[in-house]
Amino acid sequence: MSLPNEDAAVLSARWTEGVLLKRDVFSTVERGRFHSDNGEVDAVLRRLDQVPWWSYIPARHLFARERRALALARDLDVGPELLWAGRQALVRGFIDGVALHLAKPFGDVAYFHSAKLALRKLHRAGICHNDLAKEQNWLRGNDGRAYVTDFQLAACFKTRGRLFRIAAYEDLRHLLKHKRSYAPDALTPKERKILARKSLVASVWLVTGKKVYQAITRGLFNFTDREGGGRRLVNDAPVLTELIRKNPAVRDTAIVAFADRRSGVGLYAFVEADLTALEAQLRNELVAAKGPKPPEHIQVVQALPRDSAGKPRTEILQLVAMNQLDLIEPLMASETDRAFMKSILESRKNLRDRFNFEAADLNSQ
Repeated sequence: MSLPNEDAAVLSARWTEGVLLKRDVFSTVERGRFHSDNGEVDAVLRRLDQVPWWSYIPARHLFARERRALALARDLDVGPELLWAGRQALVRGFIDGVALHLAKPFGDVAYFHSAKLALRKLHRAGICHNDLAKEQNWLRGNDGRAYVTDFQLAACFKTRGRLFRIAAYEDLRHLLKHKRSYAPDALTPKERKILARKSLVASVWLVTGKKVYQAITRGLFNFTDREGGGRRLVNDAPVLTELIRKNPAVRDTAIVAFADRRSGVGLYAFVEADLTALEAQLRNELVAAKGPKPPEHIQVVQALPRDSAGKPRTEILQLVAMNQLDLIEPLMASETDRAFMKSILESRKNLRDRFNFEAADLNSQ
């Protein structure tokens, strides 16, 4: 399948290809730059020309929902700006920030206040997002504010009828679930009551439609995890981790997923060890083990970045694997952290799908 001529002409003239963010049976999403009427800007492109034929109809439906919702939300400043939309592709503005599961805004009451205001703006405009249970659809901008993205399941209402009120209630309840995870002490009594009471539609969905949905998405479409690694990250990565740890020279390892233009989804293993020449040995051992396909990239590092509990900071490692280096800067707490990351960034392996998004602060030290 190819893009319509008019779409292809616009993208050829105005789009500069960048980093692949995601590829599934519903669309291909990449980050790049777009020549808008106000000059060149960072942007995100969603296109349908690379989806398989058998998923094109639902992909087209989701695309139309997102295009309509983004157009309606254009001036709300709570999500990406719709910069251009064609028949099978659209370009939306890039929000300078990271997803909720990467930002981990523990105790950030201001963020959740901002998120509630953003949701109120959407609902006043008649837009219900309908997919806010996913942390990756909530962003924490570098300005500290909350933004929402991925409007493929959004519904636009002309009136505030019963269906709208149910959808809006569920949007709010899902936001409050995230607030409970990251700032539980800030929940008000009213918010706790909302959390304790699902709508009837949500209750019925949990015992009926959700089971069918999961059977289709996990079985047919291989959607398994929020990071986009699918079955490889969920099923293969734990096996590969144990195999790598069997090598006595390895202290620890962390495996993350990244979007790859050739294979769709790749795995990237960061291995904590002293011997930089260990990479070839580990790859040979994984092949000899005849287990899951080895990671596309194996990088030996002197030490893995870790949180206060001593766990590897996979949110940072995933950004390295995806070449989203400029998004790492807001996650750095000190100059020591930046210096620590320098050697990892300088030796990173995924240079195939690369674009000049590197933050100066991380590369000029």
